[in-house]
Amino acid sequence: MADKETLYSKMLRLVLPISFQQFMLALVGASDAIMLGRLNQNTMSAVSLASQVTFVFNLFMTAFVIGENMFAAQYYGKKDYAGISATFVLVLRISCLMAIPFLIGSLFFPDRIMCFLTNEPDLIHMGSEYLRYVGISYLFSAIAQVCLTILKNCGAVNQSSAISSLTVILNIVLNAVFIFGLFGFPAMGIRGAALATVTATALQMLLGVVYVKRKTSQIKVHLLENNRELAKQFRLKVTPVMFNELIWGCGFTLYSIIMGHLGTDAVAANSIANISKNLIICFCLGMGSGGSILIGNELGADHFEEAKRIGRILTWASVIGGALSGLFLLALSPVIISLVDLTPEAKKILGGMLVICSYYIVGKSINCMTIGGIFPAGGDSKFGLLCDTVTLWFITIPFGCLCAFAFRLPILVVYFVLNLDEVIKLPAVYRHYKKYGWVKNITN
Repeated sequence: MADKETLYSKMLRLVLPISFQQFMLALVGASDAIMLGRLNQNTMSAVSLASQVTFVFNLFMTAFVIGENMFAAQYYGKKDYAGISATFVLVLRISCLMAIPFLIGSLFFPDRIMCFLTNEPDLIHMGSEYLRYVGISYLFSAIAQVCLTILKNCGAVNQSSAISSLTVILNIVLNAVFIFGLFGFPAMGIRGAALATVTATALQMLLGVVYVKRKTSQIKVHLLENNRELAKQFRLKVTPVMFNELIWGCGFTLYSIIMGHLGTDAVAANSIANISKNLIICFCLGMGSGGSILIGNELGADHFEEAKRIGRILTWASVIGGALSGLFLLALSPVIISLVDLTPEAKKILGGMLVICSYYIVGKSINCMTIGGIFPAGGDSKFGLLCDTVTLWFITIPFGCLCAFAFRLPILVVYFVLNLDEVIKLPAVYRHYKKYGWVKNITN
């Protein structure tokens, strides 16, 4: 009983700060939607579509951060600070290189990007304006995410969450100031939302760099360091994760593109539904991230049976957490609908979408813990790639396209089909978990 209490205590110390950090990040998207929605529905929809570029960029960053977490957690479990330092430097270099093409695309080719996302001329024009301003934030974000991840893995999870929370609050405040022109500033509308994001992300980067230097004194950062063996292992473990994130993320982006061709009401309702879902699911994401660190620490110390025991407890916790989160979203649905300024038809669509999201969250919670947390903690990164490829590209996307464009079924039927992926993969996830192929020390 004491061991369980210790585990729960450790889990809460990790989960609560990480969940709060995820919630604060999701809150930026919510504040953008609410504030821009006060201008008009199309402005909100344009930024929602343009933000798909940030979403795709974050897919790469998620893969790199999962890899960073994979190695750093195990190195921390065996108290190998040289390994942590080498991991940090490697991921920092890769992340900055990846940010450059996104920066160039957003600054110089925003019109072409928006034409791919929607065929509505007004949305293309407004979304291009947003991308042109927000592009520089990708480089800032790359550095910040790598710094905050290493803090979480080195016992400074509270500092990591505090930095994220502070910058999110700043982003929300600057959103209001720049969008509406408060305190003597000019009302910049959609450009103001982009400027607020750039300013807040720059501060997050600076604070992340300062705290890594102050709080992780045992980590020696040498930017010219070249650990070829670690780079090889990182590439082997992270490449499947990266393709998995891209396959899942491109599929998710294609969901938005499908909805983007079903009318402005569908785009607006989908934007609010996604924001609401992302806010509610933050606790589940925090559980997966915290669980990955806990199990990675045990695997790095060669405590394999303890890792299995923790895995069982965390998996059941993800089932309960997902069910409670889904019920919470259902209870909040009337409040969410009343807060947004949408057309009556868009509000009707939104109500149905929120009901569908409630069951999606349960599956997402379990998969965050297993595919996104437990499996990568032991270097098991290929299963997620196979699982998402089959469920997304052979089931939900083809059937979703048929429902939308061939059979021209109602919007909610299309949305229902597109949100089946997290549920239909659960039997395969359970079978893979029970094989215990993830119980490995990848740092030996």
